[in-house]
Amino acid sequence: MRTEHDKGTGMNHDYDVLVVGAGPVGLTTAIQLASRGRRVGVVERWPRPYPLPRAVVFDHETARILASLGLADALPAFSEPAEDYEWRNGKGETLLRLAFDDTSHSGWPFMSIFTQPRLEAALEERARALPGIDILRGWEAVDLTENPASVRLTVAAGAGDQPLLRDGVREHRTLRAAYVVGCDGANSFVRSRMRTTMTDLGFRYDWLVLDVIPHDRNRTWSPRNLQLCDPARPSTVVSGGPGRRRWEFMRLPGETVAGLGRPETAWKLLAPRDLHPGNATLERHTVYTFQARWADTWREGRLLIAGDAAHQMPPFAGQGMCSGIRDAANLTWKLDLVLSGHADRALLDTYTTERSQHLQHAIELSVQLGRVICEPDPDAAAERDARMLADRAARRDPLAGLPPRTLTGGLLMHDADGVPVEPAGELGPQGRVRFHGRAGLFDEVVGTGLTLLAVEDPRSVLGRAALAWCERLGIRLLRVTDDPAAGGPGVVVDVDGTCLAHLHQAGQQAVLVRPDHYVFGGAATMDDVPALVTALRDGLAAPAGPTACHA
Repeated sequence: MRTEHDKGTGMNHDYDVLVVGAGPVGLTTAIQLASRGRRVGVVERWPRPYPLPRAVVFDHETARILASLGLADALPAFSEPAEDYEWRNGKGETLLRLAFDDTSHSGWPFMSIFTQPRLEAALEERARALPGIDILRGWEAVDLTENPASVRLTVAAGAGDQPLLRDGVREHRTLRAAYVVGCDGANSFVRSRMRTTMTDLGFRYDWLVLDVIPHDRNRTWSPRNLQLCDPARPSTVVSGGPGRRRWEFMRLPGETVAGLGRPETAWKLLAPRDLHPGNATLERHTVYTFQARWADTWREGRLLIAGDAAHQMPPFAGQGMCSGIRDAANLTWKLDLVLSGHADRALLDTYTTERSQHLQHAIELSVQLGRVICEPDPDAAAERDARMLADRAARRDPLAGLPPRTLTGGLLMHDADGVPVEPAGELGPQGRVRFHGRAGLFDEVVGTGLTLLAVEDPRSVLGRAALAWCERLGIRLLRVTDDPAAGGPGVVVDVDGTCLAHLHQAGQQAVLVRPDHYVFGGAATMDDVPALVTALRDGLAAPAGPTACHA
């Protein structure tokens, strides 16, 4: 869109996308769009970032996304591998123990513990370094009007705790963008202007959340992350990132939110852990109500929602912020293709299809774990303990029944019956490669974006029209080999065998991977590669729906 800059306020009036909310999801959305050349305005009602911890865990897929934003070197400064997660009953018996690997499918630790304010600071620093982003702190979204060509967003100055008045009246400005993405939390302003309904599973518990900085940084915590499934007081003890610990205590019948939220209550609960004001700092204490709900539609015309604006879940699977970061990764590349004219606007409808399916699984898993953890009845807890102890004695994998992290609908290669053709919908792996003389993780040395990876040069089987289309969309056409002496344009040397192992296990000679790292589809032979490219082209050009294979 044409850009007009207002020298008086330091803001532009015209953007490709306006993002409401400057938390991790909003900043990730803005960075990914600006990295693709988009002009983005981020509207945030609070004049300063929130300084206290909230989320404390992200998984390997989220780590890969954050690294792709330019934070790879910064992640170790505010995160550490989770290492373990142990569940014990009230007697101290171990019901479940998970050991997390330091490397994973995505090339990063399987689970990491982090400090959210430091993550947000790194994201905002990265966003401010990009020329395509304006971060408008202290401006609150108060109205919007949508028309066929754009959205006009009215913002008022002096939101949050520092109202800025001009002659006693809050100053208002009108911004314009092709799309508005609401990353503005559970009480989302953007969602309030959509007609979407909410699905609520009715799972609600109040928990006291305590973030503590022990003064002895050398104190050993074993296990590092503990879930105490004691009906007398279900509680959680986990790392809060380097140098921090978090305790969470469920509110019991007869306790009030006000009473539980007092600092003296916090210290009373921490006392059995040998923590007191003399050897620890209580950084944050709050009573939080866990919920399990999601919006049924995440896009309405030119309005979209992501993160807590689209869903809220209990913390027991550690997927709250992770789900929001995945929202951004799924949405931004699609918005860019639509804004470029390379895809039909119906592509944006696949955002709800793909993400809500993933999200519902994450919420249902969180609720399932929560029902086990939050059991207040001693008899029911005893039955639970017996069952889990028997499973542990029999060495039964507690995660064996969980479905894999795949997409089953949306922009994927399908057969004639609309069923995804494997490996379509799988999360693509990341390993170490060498490319153009540089060695490292795939995203670091090759980059991210639409990628066609094959055992032979894909250019050798694609016609001129297909090659020209791939070039217009910026699709990387790469040959992967395990020959350490190989080189040249488009040649990726598979240093640790991850890429070739994935192709071999999938029975494919080529895969087309989306910018969010999910596989669009594969080709069993090099002769099938043209059909793979055609399927993607048809999927982008046609209204949302199954993308059939072409013979």
